[in-house]
Amino acid sequence: MVIFYKILVFIHIFSAILGMGPGFVLSQIGRTAKTINELRLAYKIKNRLHVFVMIGGTLLLVSGLLMGAINTSLFRTVWYVVSLLLFLLALAMGPIVLSPISKPLKAKIEAHEGNEIPEEYIREGKKLVFYENIASFIFLVIIALMILKPF
Repeated sequence: MVIFYKILVFIHIFSAILGMGPGFVLSQIGRTAKTINELRLAYKIKNRLHVFVMIGGTLLLVSGLLMGAINTSLFRTVWYVVSLLLFLLALAMGPIVLSPISKPLKAKIEAHEGNEIPEEYIREGKKLVFYENIASFIFLVIIALMILKPF
């Protein structure tokens, strides 16, 4: 059982790198776009990176819960429970907050004619980046809790 737990820890850490690493840069990818074509390319890149975020995030959740199932004392530690709750909160932000903002933006970009970025996109894009940054901050807090295990 000890070897299986160590394998889970490896998977957990590897998944954090695979999933969270690209997740931290997603909000930065489209920020320097000056034309609509650059913005379209930025969305294509974001979509490809998002696959890594989804796979890594799923593996993080599964491996973390399996480690908790093996070592049930984790469920009695505040850092583990808070990390899990924050992870679920950040995970829920995708379909509840981020997707309702990003899908209409993406559709507007695809339908837009001309090469300039519409002002409406800039306004709504700032809102999207704001919420993406909140999600990134939540993940930074989770990483700090996992490393420090303060309580």
